[in-house]
Amino acid sequence: MLSHPAHVLALGFGSGLSPMAPGTCGTLWAWLTFWCLTPWMTDTLWGCALAVGLVVGWWACSVTAKNMGVPDPGSIVWDEVLAFWLVLWLLTPASFGAQLAAFVLFRFFDAAKPGPVGWADRLFHGLNPDTARWPWAQAGWGILLDDLVAAGCTLLVMALWQAL
Repeated sequence: MLSHPAHVLALGFGSGLSPMAPGTCGTLWAWLTFWCLTPWMTDTLWGCALAVGLVVGWWACSVTAKNMGVPDPGSIVWDEVLAFWLVLWLLTPASFGAQLAAFVLFRFFDAAKPGPVGWADRLFHGLNPDTARWPWAQAGWGILLDDLVAAGCTLLVMALWQAL
């Protein structure tokens, strides 16, 4: 993890190194850090943090995937962190119960990959690094995309639930 700065970010500051359920650990780390950072963050700062996190995260995920030689390693969890921060930011203010429901929904969409999440996941899988135009940059985007779609699905379900 410490061999390159990109690895630290992509591996969720170590949360992705969990031997069991690294994606869930990364999402829990995102939830914890969101709670810790929120007292100092405004909506504008969160928006900027997410925008910068997307660009820097794309680079970090691309570099880490390339260095690991795997297009979408399970230990890369920056995608979960960024996507769940987005969910929590758009749900705030939300009760603990609503945040827990969002956590469960997000993990369901990310792990099961139903519908549009599965479509987004398949877009960049199966790339041949020897023939793709920008193989590792594409892999980095593919790592992020399905989790962003999972975040969108989570937010849609939460909005429908709140509307009832």
